[in-house]
Amino acid sequence: MTDTTPATAPRATTFTTYSPATGEPIAAHPVNGPEEVSGAVARARTVQAGWAALPASRRREHLLRWKKALAADLDTVARTIAEETGKPAGDAALEVVLTLEHLGWAARNAARVLRRRKVGTGLFTVHQRASLVHRPLGVVGVIGPWNYPLYTPMGSIGYALAAGNAVVFKPSELTPGTGVLLAEAFDAAVPGHAGLLTTVTGAASTGDALARSGVDKLAFTGSPGTARKVMAVCAETLTPFLAECGGKDAVIVTADADLAAAADAIVWGALSNAGQTCAGVERVYAVRDIHAALCERVVERAEALRPGAEAGAPYGPMTLPGQVAVVERHVTGAVSAGARALLGGPESVRAPYVAPVVLTGVPEDAAAMTEETFGPVVAINTVADVDEAVERANASRYALGAAVFCRSGRAGAAIAARLRAGAVSVNSVLGFAAVPALPFGGSQDSGFGRIHGAEGLRAFTSVQSTTVQRFTPPIALTSFAVPAATRERAVRLAQALHRRR
Repeated sequence: MTDTTPATAPRATTFTTYSPATGEPIAAHPVNGPEEVSGAVARARTVQAGWAALPASRRREHLLRWKKALAADLDTVARTIAEETGKPAGDAALEVVLTLEHLGWAARNAARVLRRRKVGTGLFTVHQRASLVHRPLGVVGVIGPWNYPLYTPMGSIGYALAAGNAVVFKPSELTPGTGVLLAEAFDAAVPGHAGLLTTVTGAASTGDALARSGVDKLAFTGSPGTARKVMAVCAETLTPFLAECGGKDAVIVTADADLAAAADAIVWGALSNAGQTCAGVERVYAVRDIHAALCERVVERAEALRPGAEAGAPYGPMTLPGQVAVVERHVTGAVSAGARALLGGPESVRAPYVAPVVLTGVPEDAAAMTEETFGPVVAINTVADVDEAVERANASRYALGAAVFCRSGRAGAAIAARLRAGAVSVNSVLGFAAVPALPFGGSQDSGFGRIHGAEGLRAFTSVQSTTVQRFTPPIALTSFAVPAATRERAVRLAQALHRRR
């Protein structure tokens, strides 16, 4: 019998996206391989030099024109996001608005943040004039997520472009249409710079090709496990890497907090976008005196919410089908370990939807407390005092965001200062995400590096230090012609000065 099986299966040239709510096909997109990705990077490198050479004011004008174009087409952009993710149209529109805020800030502040600035010199370098300047890296690769397919990657894309770089963007294979639309809008709004922002589509192999393509930095958003794999590829060529890998964000509620406000914020932070928010609320630590009252208020608000695809639904389906099993495992494991379901439970999981789940008494070593659930589930545990709350909040291997609810904003800020989280909101949740000037990012399994704000602009630059000799120094210590005795006197003078101050 002759074996007619081909030695290798032909590579797929397209893939199809599907509605998370209905399972119906949305669109087909090309699978970009190493050749296409390398070509995009090469074109980006060709046009980047001209973009970087533009006066900062011209880059600002171009980026603001792009922002205005996205604002004018907000409904179309939001509809694409909602279609691909399943989130409500209103949530998608809010995502676009937040993106516009950040893009506008980056465009308007890049020149100020990155301009050449003078720095002081020391006593023995008084003859030098010193300065530093932040220069664009060149071509930045961005691998984006599916949960916020516009807002999250634009924290890298918009800031990298404002800093003078070109960008090659690989969106999630679940939300490629949003990425394609973004690049098309840029080309239409900024004619004459084709290739400066390019979207390449595909799954993991496309991301791998981008990591190996010779970009000057790679910004990644996704799971810690995938980040490790991508970072290992980047390490082969010492390609700088920025990682935002999610969180297990905690909320601390003190005895004197406004419980109505805290409950309202906790429910929104835990359930909005079906809980698929990297800095969403997953753990709550409430002091014993108010724990029961807080739980009652959270349940009262959450039990009125039901996910769905219809207009007016508070949140939609799980975008990533495989995440449903994770949510079910966490809820089932917590209940089996002794947790009490105040609302919902394992029966709340009805793929592709998950109804609100509120747990209490969850063991701290349960998966629901240690792993990122990424679903509409919140655990509200009791603590004796704020010290215990801080200790438990900091015990997680994630360190992205957190929140504190306390009657006094000053006292809340003091508690926030004790948390390891990269960003903390007092008397609100995710307040930091809406402020463009604030950097965003975490540590440990939440990744490293920062996007947004001045730090986000600088993240996509290299620093060049420059000295210019203003006059010939009376003692030229950087010369073999200096007598040994002169050098010795200079050293002793420096020693004496530094011993005094």
